[in-house]
Amino acid sequence: MSTQRLILATRNAHKVTELKAILADAGLDLDLVGADAYPEIPDVKETGVTFAENALLKAHTLAAATGIPAIADDSGLCVDVLGGAPGIFSARWAGRHGDDAANLDLLLAQLSDIADAHRAAHFECAAALALPAGAERVVNGQLRGTLRHAPSGSGGFGYDPILQPEGETRTCAELTAEEKNAISHRGKAFRALVPAVRELLDLR
Repeated sequence: MSTQRLILATRNAHKVTELKAILADAGLDLDLVGADAYPEIPDVKETGVTFAENALLKAHTLAAATGIPAIADDSGLCVDVLGGAPGIFSARWAGRHGDDAANLDLLLAQLSDIADAHRAAHFECAAALALPAGAERVVNGQLRGTLRHAPSGSGGFGYDPILQPEGETRTCAELTAEEKNAISHRGKAFRALVPAVRELLDLR
């Protein structure tokens, strides 16, 4: 019997490696590939208004296009005093998608007079599994912390240099990749999705 294939809606090789390790740790023998394995399928526009909607949209689109079960995730930074913003707009907070430095500068400027006691925030990730026939599951993972007044550290990406996880004295950008993966919102969401993978793919 051939190994069940599973596709992850990303062109980021690090995400594929991370999920492969999580599935292997759970004892699941799956042929996990990224979206690069299907270059003819265009990237999905994230038109949802929640992380879960965007993750499900990407997973369903990929599953329908390939006929293969698909996993997708969507994540961002949610700041308590901003009512959960930037949220789904995290990657384009300053107007241009993926301009990490501009996004960070704008957010710090918006929070410039907010005291430490009110700088709580969290990274949130929704991870979704969709089957070609339409079955779906979606789960969430969070990494809570507080926001620094200035960036610190050269690791990670996005808002990592300003989020200091609970119980830590360093920002996410100052943690090693292993330390960050162990507590990351995406790692938590992917691990929480394992029971759904086992159930929907009938791997019990």
